[in-house]
Parts: sequence; C-alpha cells; structure tokens
Amino acid sequence: MKLKTLIVDDEAPARSELRYMLERVPNVQVVGEATNATEALELIKALNYDIVLIDIQMPGLSGLDVVRAIKGLDHVPAVVFVTAYSEHALEAFELDAVDYLVKPIDEDRLNQAISKAGKRKESQPSISKAEPLIEIERVPVESRGKTLLLPMQDIVYIASRNDIVFVHTADNAYITRFTLKALEERLRSKSFLRVHRGYIVNLSHVIEIVPMYGRSYILKVRCNQKNEIPVSRRRGQKLKAMLGM
Repeated sequence: MKLKTLIVDDEAPARSELRYMLERVPNVQVVGEATNATEALELIKALNYDIVLIDIQMPGLSGLDVVRAIKGLDHVPAVVFVTAYSEHALEAFELDAVDYLVKPIDEDRLNQAISKAGKRKESQPSISKAEPLIEIERVPVESRGKTLLLPMQDIVYIASRNDIVFVHTADNAYITRFTLKALEERLRSKSFLRVHRGYIVNLSHVIEIVPMYGRSYILKVRCNQKNEIPVSRRRGQKLKAMLGM
C-alpha cells in the first residue's frame, strides 16, 4: 500500500518540485497540497495522511505551529520538514519530526526521509475503530491532483459507477477515495439518504418526487448534469418517513 502524502508550501514552484520527485518514489502517493498552515490543518484533520512534507516559514501560522496543533489527533502523520532555514532543526526534532530537509532538496536525502517515514508507519499499532476520526462538515474530493474539502451543503448527490465514487454538486462532479458505504456512515446524521444501491442523495436539493411502478420513485434534483435519481422500492419507505409523506 502506498504512503498517502501531503505537501505543504506557500510557493508553487517548491510544491511542483517536491511532487515531481515524489512521483519517482514507488511507494508514495501525493493525495493533497496545501498553500498555508490553515489549509494544511483542515486537510490533515479530514484525511489520514501517512506523511506530511511541510515548509516552516509561511504566511500566518508556521509549519511548526501545524505540527504542534495535530499532536492531539488520533492519527498523527509522520512529519518531514522541508525548509530553506537550518536553524529550526532542533525545535523540529523536539516535535518528533522524522527528518529535516534543507532546500534545495537532494533527491537521495528525500528518499531517505520517505524510508524513515515508512518504517515509522510500520511500527505504529493499527487502529481498528471506524473512521471518521473527527466530525467535520466537509467531504474530501480529488480535483486535478489536489484534495478539495467540499462543504456538505454543496453536495447534491453521490453516485458509484464501476467501483468509482463520484460526488456531484450542481455544476461539477469530483472523484472521492471514500466508498459509498463509508460516506453513508459519515453523512448519516445529515440530510443525506442512501436511496439506491448506487446513490446517496442530499434531500435538501430534491425538487420533485415522481412515483413509479412497483412503489419505487424517481427524485429530481437541482443539478446541471444527471438530475434524476432512482429510489429502490426497499428504500422508498424510509424516504417517505424522512420527508413526512
């Protein structure tokens, strides 16, 4: 299994260089980028990253501040600092950093740091309890190589096609790494309902319910793409109960 990796740096060229190097490492998958500490914190809380490669000097909070803030999480990723300043090394290792790389990055040193991070992951006890680790109001989705945090209220429906799960807003569709079952659990207390084996719908975006033969229904939703969602007969009763029909 590949090590899920997050890159955090306020400079786009630095992020691109790191991504290029990491794409050459077989056991690494870059699944997110952040341009500042605030974005980094949201992403780390939303997904279980294995490695975070993070700059120190950034606008607002520093990389050191990010690492202090995530210490209380149930899943803490291995941290590798990537910075142009060598004077913070002692403080970084006091925060239990796996490694400290000084720019410009040497590819061999980067590989060594990734190897250390991988060994730390292997030594950590596995967590058997179900995710999510914390309650958030966003769903992580993938877009052009980056991880976006999509507000739940913007989601119209979620569909599974050929084992790929798509999250649909009114105007766009995004791929997510979550299964439909995992999203059903994550959204259970919200306005979402699993209406079919392949669909979860945000009932807040339903504009019409069309009865069909055999006590099933079609939901029409606010969406510029596919806007008719089937409801299975078995799930029709729960739909009626939630809507007070």
